[in-house]
Amino acid sequence: MSLRKLEEGDGGSADLGGSPAAEERQQEDLLPGRRLPLLPWDRFSAWLHCVCVVGFDLELGQAVEVIYPQHAKLTDKEKTNICYLSFPDSNSGCLGDTQFCFRFRQSSSRKASWHCLLDQFDRDLPIYLKKDPAYYYGYVYFRQVQDKTLKRGYFQKSLVLISKLPYIHFFHTVLGKIAPEYFEKNEPFLEAVCSDIDRWPPPVPGRTLHLPIVGIVIKVRIPTFRDKPGTTQVLQSTPQTDTLVSIALPTVHEVDLFRCFLPVFFHIQMLWELVLLGEPLVVMAPSPSESSETVLALVSCISPLKYYSDFRPYFTIHDSEFKEYTTRTQTPPSVILGVTNPFFAKTLQHWPHIIRIGDIKLSGEVPKQVKVKKLKNLKTLDSKPGVYTSYKPYLNRDEETIKQLQKERYVASLMPLQKSISPWKSPPQLKSFSQDEFIKSLEKAGPQLTSKLKGDWIGLYRHFLKSYNFDGWFRTRRKEMTQKLEALHLEALCNEDLLFWSQKHTEVETVDLVLKLKDKLAEGENLPVETGTMEKLQMHIDSIILALPEDLQGILIKTGST
Repeated sequence: MSLRKLEEGDGGSADLGGSPAAEERQQEDLLPGRRLPLLPWDRFSAWLHCVCVVGFDLELGQAVEVIYPQHAKLTDKEKTNICYLSFPDSNSGCLGDTQFCFRFRQSSSRKASWHCLLDQFDRDLPIYLKKDPAYYYGYVYFRQVQDKTLKRGYFQKSLVLISKLPYIHFFHTVLGKIAPEYFEKNEPFLEAVCSDIDRWPPPVPGRTLHLPIVGIVIKVRIPTFRDKPGTTQVLQSTPQTDTLVSIALPTVHEVDLFRCFLPVFFHIQMLWELVLLGEPLVVMAPSPSESSETVLALVSCISPLKYYSDFRPYFTIHDSEFKEYTTRTQTPPSVILGVTNPFFAKTLQHWPHIIRIGDIKLSGEVPKQVKVKKLKNLKTLDSKPGVYTSYKPYLNRDEETIKQLQKERYVASLMPLQKSISPWKSPPQLKSFSQDEFIKSLEKAGPQLTSKLKGDWIGLYRHFLKSYNFDGWFRTRRKEMTQKLEALHLEALCNEDLLFWSQKHTEVETVDLVLKLKDKLAEGENLPVETGTMEKLQMHIDSIILALPEDLQGILIKTGST
């Protein structure tokens, strides 16, 4: 079964119990084009790297008590980061149950046994949901309750899901269902949870998935790059399986932007500019929940653009990058940090933009709005909530929805005309990006001519062109357009009578053509070509080889796969 057909299917099998027959069918579907057995824990690895239990030891402090599955690899540095990031700072006073998220660097490169298939899924995701090979996410369910039987007087433990996937809402939902029961039943229950996850179908974008776990079924759909930005696709219904669904999630990744931005609602446009331009930004919050939610909201507010700089939803003084990000000997890096420790109020005083928020509470009214204040007024974490910055926004505040920057029009003009593509010449090159030409194009067709949002649009663009976000966006778009040119060139080549051409040329030229076509065949697997193009190319290769003398046929057939 092809990968394309796999994605267009209606999702999980009606047999949600993970019967051997169902699992065998899924194995056939998961590995398109070839029969390779899935190894134990391959399905689990598609969703999670591992599950950790972090507890508090009176002698050692925070410590990883359990890693499941047991063969999961974590370096000592990664374990240390997980330990400290899985617990709120002592000043947070988080009694009861608390959920939050953190992000940390991967210390060493490692790949799953079926990483090629996962990379294919990644290609179909929107740019802002693609996994970053250098980072892990940690999804935390922390419990702190009084327990007089313990020397410390409190039970403190975190259940942590470590994953490459930025599916915040999904993993918080999963944790909310499994963590309370885990704290009652301990390791045997955790083993059952992981066993259930190892029966899940892979996280295929665009497909409705049914994910059974500890007696419930979660129904989700992961977005694709084809989805219209700002819309939520309706989950497909299948009567035979929906009767078993316990939870249907409308989104896997989105955070509640309105709730997170309530205290700074009137300044959201200025914050949007700061994030768009990749400015150093720190969020000081009373707890990891508020910290991580606000940082994730900031990162997602420029969607569908991807935030290309680093961001840490929850950052502590024990983090392995603490010295790197807090040194005063250099300009603060392009990063968004979420912190709760009062120590940061002094350590990060030199940062140009600081958001100090209080408790986030959802009520019927917009709460009292924080004010923009001068940085010199921020002395401690106990300072009043506010946005501490001297930044002057390029655009005037407007009550209408913020209009996203329109760069596509100019970048599309860098693409050569399709009529300039010849099958007998190399694909034409993209024109180089010229900042001066782009700025000139804005003067004639920029958003300042049509948008009700007035201000220095040209200045905003000039600043944006120097940011990591523009660099990352442009590199991605350039790669996409280059692949499109190569795809158009390949399609033009397939529409020619290549056998007729070979009969008019020498054997040496024909052999050279076959070798180049075989290279095209290998490269074409990753190109956005029309359906049937690769099959047509294979037919051209076969027909040309069969028209050659037998000795050449044997050589060319052995040279690569035909």
